[in-house]
Amino acid sequence: MEIPPKSPDESEKSPQSKELLSSITASTLCTSSRSGSVWTDAPRSKWEIYHKPVIVVSVGAAVFLFGIVIISLSCIETKNKKVYKMCGPAFLSLGLMLLVCGLVWIPIIRKKQKQRQKSQFLQSLKSFFFNR
Repeated sequence: MEIPPKSPDESEKSPQSKELLSSITASTLCTSSRSGSVWTDAPRSKWEIYHKPVIVVSVGAAVFLFGIVIISLSCIETKNKKVYKMCGPAFLSLGLMLLVCGLVWIPIIRKKQKQRQKSQFLQSLKSFFFNR
């Protein structure tokens, strides 16, 4: 068995460049983390906090209403009745699922906000007493 020769790129890389690459990756991971508010203390507006669940709730409600319209068309229309009867419940269930997920997401965000406020308060108390 022969070992294939290394490419010129691999042989030219120094250990310092490999360390630099890993530190760049680590800093990128820290800046792209989902909990950005941990790194910055800037206050966020209500829209910045709740925009994702509000969008999910509104899309879910729209899809749910679209499902109701399709089911009502299956009662009125006789031409494509089978298609309406198949698609209507699918849109109803998808819309209801999105609606419920969005409505459950809002209290979860509220609970996280309260926990974050408590944590910041405890950190400020700790820094007050230990930095004297």
